[in-house]
Amino acid sequence: MRSEPPALFAGLRFLLAGVLMLAYAFWRGGTLPASARDWRSIAITGLLMLGGGNGLVTWAEQWIESNQAALMVASSALWLAGMGALGSRGEKVNALTVAGLLLGFGGVAVLVNIGVVHRLGPPMAYAALLAAPLCWSLGSVWARRAPVGCTPAVTSALQMLMAGAFLCGVGLATGEAARWRGETQALWVLLYLSVFGSCVAYGAYFWLVHQVPPARLGTYAYVNPAVAVLLGWWFLDEHLNRSQVAGTLIILAGVVLVTWASRVRKT
Repeated sequence: MRSEPPALFAGLRFLLAGVLMLAYAFWRGGTLPASARDWRSIAITGLLMLGGGNGLVTWAEQWIESNQAALMVASSALWLAGMGALGSRGEKVNALTVAGLLLGFGGVAVLVNIGVVHRLGPPMAYAALLAAPLCWSLGSVWARRAPVGCTPAVTSALQMLMAGAFLCGVGLATGEAARWRGETQALWVLLYLSVFGSCVAYGAYFWLVHQVPPARLGTYAYVNPAVAVLLGWWFLDEHLNRSQVAGTLIILAGVVLVTWASRVRKT
């Protein structure tokens, strides 16, 4: 399967997922936001998390293997913990949290250095993978601190529709329509990502945004890299060298330390 253009593919994915999720939300009795403040908050969150976070990863994966991308994006757990401590409503961090943040970002630096030195991808692709978890975490913290007056299903659906429209606009403006092939396998992938990657996974994540502290919210980063490495090896023949494995273990050690510190603080 040839790869479809990134912005247009991601945009169509979120538009389809947004329509499906909104239909489900209305069926469950959901209603649209009533205030301009709610619409603004939904737009900011959707553009940061999906337009910036997911969109940048999709663009970078034109050059960088999916397993490496997922490992670097795992740093979102560290950004979440760090940003969750900022501001008057932030959660205080202790020495363990700081140590975990420094350790985890050190692991990210190892992976970036390996990629750039060995020219595994263009520097701009690695810059995108550094910016993506930052956007995702900013959006997550914003959503937590600026709740809206409609259900999580309606909120996440509107976020996907707004991000989808934005990404499709980017794709059309950059001439991606001429590269769209619409192969059957790509359409199946699009459908799978819309239903399971967006409606189910993103819907569940956004619900958790309002249920758990940022440091614990980031524990999803335990699962994503493992799944990405396994599927990348199984379907795409992707592999990690020893240095990349070392960087990965450093990142995950930092995430574990940050999460453990948040639990110690609660007891």
